[in-house]
Amino acid sequence: MSQATVSLVLGEKWRGRVSERTAELVRAAAAELGYRPNQAARSLRLGRTRTALLVVPALTNEFFARVYTGAAAVAERHDFGVVLYPSPEGIGPARDPFDSARASLDGVIASSMAAAALRMIRGTDLPLVMLDSDPADPDAAACVNLAIADGVRQIADHLLDLGHRRFLHLSSAVPSWTFVERARALAARLDGAPGVSLRTASAPLNVTAALEAAERALSAPGPRPTAVVCDDDIMAAGACKAVRRLGLRVPEDVSVAGFDDLALASAVEPELTTVALPAEQVGARGMEALLAVLAGDQPAAADLPITLVPRGSTGPAPGGG
Repeated sequence: MSQATVSLVLGEKWRGRVSERTAELVRAAAAELGYRPNQAARSLRLGRTRTALLVVPALTNEFFARVYTGAAAVAERHDFGVVLYPSPEGIGPARDPFDSARASLDGVIASSMAAAALRMIRGTDLPLVMLDSDPADPDAAACVNLAIADGVRQIADHLLDLGHRRFLHLSSAVPSWTFVERARALAARLDGAPGVSLRTASAPLNVTAALEAAERALSAPGPRPTAVVCDDDIMAAGACKAVRRLGLRVPEDVSVAGFDDLALASAVEPELTTVALPAEQVGARGMEALLAVLAGDQPAAADLPITLVPRGSTGPAPGGG
């Protein structure tokens, strides 16, 4: 058979151009010979590597593992590969992991990072899809976001309905868009609400730092906050430890709410009230957006909805708030 016929069959482009009987013969011969397409040769001929780079701030956070799972599932269906790369400096400048990213990749997907941190990787013409990042960033070819502000409003409304009026925001010290957006949305929701006060304490994203920051804020002079809104579940676990270290109870004395709905949220006691983020969908939508950009199409732009999951760490405000 001709090279063209074999190429059509093995490239799954034979329908309507090659008979089914011929396609069966080609597949049978390939299976008997143990033939596999030479991806390097195919890449040279097509000018594509069929490889995407997924850059994340860290591999230790469950959220990013789930983002990768979603991206890889979509990539596999389209015969793409996904290389997972943690930025050495978190959200800071990420080095090019290859001799030349432009020669090794078709595109970059970056989760919860600033587009400026990816310039060394993306070069000048490599498509960049940003996840959970500033939608107005001009460097991004596409942006896939969660309805972060709505999730924060859901937490605030939940705590206000429970009678809380003195709030503490335990915020992440990581200067990324998603955390800035959480702070902005919480302040906007509580601003002007009758009798409501809001303090802010910042800490790195780990349990020990969150514990220390929450302990200082909860023991500071003045009326103690009755509700702690945390930027993620790891910080919320630290806040719960701080409450107990001060001889107080969760949620009887202080309610604590997290963000992300990591496995940790249902492992602590009491279980955390938090906002569930569809991380796999974020990764899947990011890969779909990159494929659309490569095909010259317009990616879907709607934010992914997120949902409050009330659990035992929040309860009625003590003494009416």
